[in-house]
Amino acid sequence: MSGWIRVYGSNKPPAAPVSLSPSRRAWRRFRGNHLGFSSLVLFCALVLISLLAEVVSNDRPLLLKYEGNYYFPILTVYPEKTFGGDFETATDYLDPFIRAKLSSGRNWVIYAPNPYGPKTLNYFAKEPNPSRPTRDNWLGTDDRGRDLLAQLIYGFRVSVLFALALTFTGVVLGVLSGAMQGYFGGKVDLVCQRFMEVWGSMPELYLLIIFSAIFAPSIALLLLLLSLFGWLGLSDYVRAEFLRNRQLDYVRAARAMGLSPWQIIFRHVLPNSMTPVVTFLPFRMSAAILALTSLDFLGLGVPPGTPSLGELLSQGKNNIDAWWISLSTFIVLVMTLLLLTFMGDALRDALDPRKAE
Repeated sequence: MSGWIRVYGSNKPPAAPVSLSPSRRAWRRFRGNHLGFSSLVLFCALVLISLLAEVVSNDRPLLLKYEGNYYFPILTVYPEKTFGGDFETATDYLDPFIRAKLSSGRNWVIYAPNPYGPKTLNYFAKEPNPSRPTRDNWLGTDDRGRDLLAQLIYGFRVSVLFALALTFTGVVLGVLSGAMQGYFGGKVDLVCQRFMEVWGSMPELYLLIIFSAIFAPSIALLLLLLSLFGWLGLSDYVRAEFLRNRQLDYVRAARAMGLSPWQIIFRHVLPNSMTPVVTFLPFRMSAAILALTSLDFLGLGVPPGTPSLGELLSQGKNNIDAWWISLSTFIVLVMTLLLLTFMGDALRDALDPRKAE
């Protein structure tokens, strides 16, 4: 029997199981959540398309050849006389006369998939504004004659970038505030908690109305005002994590080694207290997008003329018969919030230490 084992058996010891780091285990659990991972892929694809909005939706061609010369209208503004027109003003590439010139003979032109920009007015529409979806305007136009698909692409980009900026500032302020309260405790924690109670009781909407009446509306001003209050909720979670972690053995060992409080905070305690910060990132982005949309709907958001989902919803309210405005904007907004919610749920489950592999 022993000879049979030597021939057919194996003397090699069984391979030891591969030990994964906590971050890799969390990533494996996140990828195992098919709904959350698919939402992340789809959301990143939509953000990438919006970042390339000038290539996807633009009233200026990407490239053209006219009388043997190559032109890049997407990068340079050319006068109409360049292409056989009569004026020195910027070329209107939607003009049938210019289009005929650019497509005659050996001339050719490459347009964007959607040949309309966020501020392009379709003067050649066959129906009064707002016009229903047609072959030229796939989702129709708004009450000013602007292409609705271009408005949604650029408005989605404005909303996402604003949400990222607001989330970043809120995370930075919230982490710093919560870290100081949780680590130092005592009088620092007491004073900061009383300040946060007073600051959080201030009427945020009234302040926005007052400042919008004093200053010209701008995205920077809106970001500043919302950032003053967006850090309060996250600060409480970070404070609780620091209160729990500051009494652990590795923190006491770092103190015994003579590390400064800020070295202990940023090198040791903060990396072990980031779970609530990372978990709430998608939900904070959802709240930021909803806040911007609501303020734009009320006329307190971005400057007039800026592509905005809230402004489109306001147009849909004022033009009930133009159902395509409200429906398309509602679909984009709900889909964005659902994707962020699914990502947040998957991220929360992935970072939960009680979840098994």
